Amino acid sequence: MRLPLVAGAGLLVLLAATASPATAYEAVAVTDGGTIKGKVVFAGSQPGKKKVIPTKDKEACGSGVREVDQILLGPDKAVQEAVVYLKQIEKGKAWEKATKPAAIDNVKCDFKPHVQVIPAGDLEIVNSDPVLHNTHGFLGKLTVFNVALPNQGQRIAKPLKKPGMVRVECDAHGWMLGWIYVADNPYYALSSKDGTFSLTNVPPGSYTLVAWQEYAGTVEVPVTVKPKEVASVTVELKK
Repeated sequence: MRLPLVAGAGLLVLLAATASPATAYEAVAVTDGGTIKGKVVFAGSQPGKKKVIPTKDKEACGSGVREVDQILLGPDKAVQEAVVYLKQIEKGKAWEKATKPAAIDNVKCDFKPHVQVIPAGDLEIVNSDPVLHNTHGFLGKLTVFNVALPNQGQRIAKPLKKPGMVRVECDAHGWMLGWIYVADNPYYALSSKDGTFSLTNVPPGSYTLVAWQEYAGTVEVPVTVKPKEVASVTVELKK
């Protein structure tokens, strides 16, 4: 069943909404949880590629014009790497234990990964390039980390405690851009190459599902989860 969309007001609203302190999430036993299975699609034409022109450190960064997709679309306009999460859920399943530390790497003057979702905690900032990077994270207008990494192989951990969408830039290479969504609950996902996602063991109830992609912005979708059932959702991003 496809559910109606509630239009969001774009990235600025997302930042403002998620930058404020959230109610502490409580992990409880969920015995009759349901599942939200969905797909993120784009209602519009494939946008042109964004041109990136490295202006310094060309041996490490490359030279010439680089063309970058503004939105990654698969078959049937499926959206890849959309951030999806439940908004303002106060209790539910326990957080999963991470298999490795959350990290963002400076690789050939680009951020890897470009988009990620992590729980609050330490973020490892890595420099894999033989040039200085200054990795700078913003939550709204607030600086949440600002780290100079002059040496190749350097790794510095910084805490990310507040939930919300962190925009990551490099003060030494102005074209670099990355995104980190710091989640305040464990019900989150990045959409896969076919646009699909799954949120499991959700307590029965009515929720707001949020989807964000840097080019298309944000939408919110109401979804109701019934005990031990699957709620199917199609999330349509627009520009």
